[in-house]
Amino acid sequence: MKSDLFKILTLSLVCWLAIAAANDLDRSILVIGDSLSAGFGVEPENAWVSLLQTRLQDQGYGYRVVNASITGDTTGGGLRRLPRSLQLHQPDLVIIELGGNDGLRGLPIGMIRKNLTEMIALSRKNGAQVILAGMKIPPNYGATYTSAFSNLYAELSEELNVPLIEFFLDKVALNPDFMQPDGIHPNDRGQLQLLENVWQILHPTLETD
Repeated sequence: MKSDLFKILTLSLVCWLAIAAANDLDRSILVIGDSLSAGFGVEPENAWVSLLQTRLQDQGYGYRVVNASITGDTTGGGLRRLPRSLQLHQPDLVIIELGGNDGLRGLPIGMIRKNLTEMIALSRKNGAQVILAGMKIPPNYGATYTSAFSNLYAELSEELNVPLIEFFLDKVALNPDFMQPDGIHPNDRGQLQLLENVWQILHPTLETD
């Protein structure tokens, strides 16, 4: 009993120290996404956002990573939540990973474009750089819609001069070794690849002390 209590207290102290250390960092990265960034189905420490925080610390980058991702969220939900997140965390950089659920629901491309455009504008108005994570949807939604959805991210990247992760699930989607049994959400191995997909675009934008 005493041993279990000691373990719990020790774990709590480690978590508190990690949070306190992160909160002392000067710069911050806000990740606003859906289940792919919320770490659905994996332990929190194995999710790509947590792995990103670890890598930043290991490589000496003074950034605190704030995960404002919610499973099932859409661009509309992200747009509604973003102002509050910007106010609370004052991020230096915002990673927008949204749109997949919009596409799976067949929402109008124009609406998705409008929501993402406004999120980018709000982030920049708050002084943050923006990285956009591109998504794709299955072909059963029809060639016209599927193509328009996929092209949307590249078009926004070019029009608004936003760094783009061309396909957030690159090397993960359709790879059973990297996916959970549901075939939708990445497993632990997939989370590692998501980190690499993000890092390739994120790394050149990072500031060093």
